[in-house]
Amino acid sequence: MYAIKESSTHEENRQTAMNKCPVSYTLERIGGRWKAQILFHLSQRAMRYAELRRAVGSVTEKMLIQQLKELENDKLVIRDVKPAVPPHVTYSLTQAGKELAPVMNAMAQWGLKYREDKEYNAGC
Repeated sequence: MYAIKESSTHEENRQTAMNKCPVSYTLERIGGRWKAQILFHLSQRAMRYAELRRAVGSVTEKMLIQQLKELENDKLVIRDVKPAVPPHVTYSLTQAGKELAPVMNAMAQWGLKYREDKEYNAGC
């Protein structure tokens, strides 16, 4: 990841949009290529890292780790580490993450209705 200059116009505009618009705030938290799929799979059940990586599919290890850290920092995902060798790490949704389920379902219904490619893959 890279550092964003806090005084940049772009960063100021992003912050203004997030502070004034709750939809922008929500999309900032769940937006991106992989976060929706991660949240979808964790809404089904808690998963270990390898299970989650297989479920999401073509995501790289680096990107999955980065997305999980962002979701954890945004308090949408819990990373539970049990002391064992090798480490036993389980990911699950926080209460805030669980409350996103109806939002994600509504977005999925909208996407199904308006997408041009009508083939549907139930992976997300």
